[in-house]
Amino acid sequence: MTTLSKLLLPQEVFDYFDITSVSDDGKEVVIYLEEKDIIHHPEDGHVYEKNGFYEAMTVQDYPIRGKRALLRIKRRRWIDKTSGKSIGNDYNLVAKGTRHSVEFAAFLKVFKDFSKSF
Repeated sequence: MTTLSKLLLPQEVFDYFDITSVSDDGKEVVIYLEEKDIIHHPEDGHVYEKNGFYEAMTVQDYPIRGKRALLRIKRRRWIDKTSGKSIGNDYNLVAKGTRHSVEFAAFLKVFKDFSKSF
């Protein structure tokens, strides 16, 4: 994790995800993230087994150098061997009703409200 990547991405990204790759096609930058192998709230006495990933989701974040920035997020899935249920961690990475990061959506809302005053 570099200082530059810490400036570009929300802090939660580094707490819970690893950057696996970055692509740049000239119009957009896609940062590929894979969830770390950590269950956030395991129940005592339960046994968990990794069970692949949920379908990756794409979240739009702040533009980078005039290019659209996308976070392609893969969240882990586990099987609770005790109950037989499939489980995963929940995150507050996407603003409600959007496909924007929480911080970017808040910025857009403030910008929209500010531009109405002119």
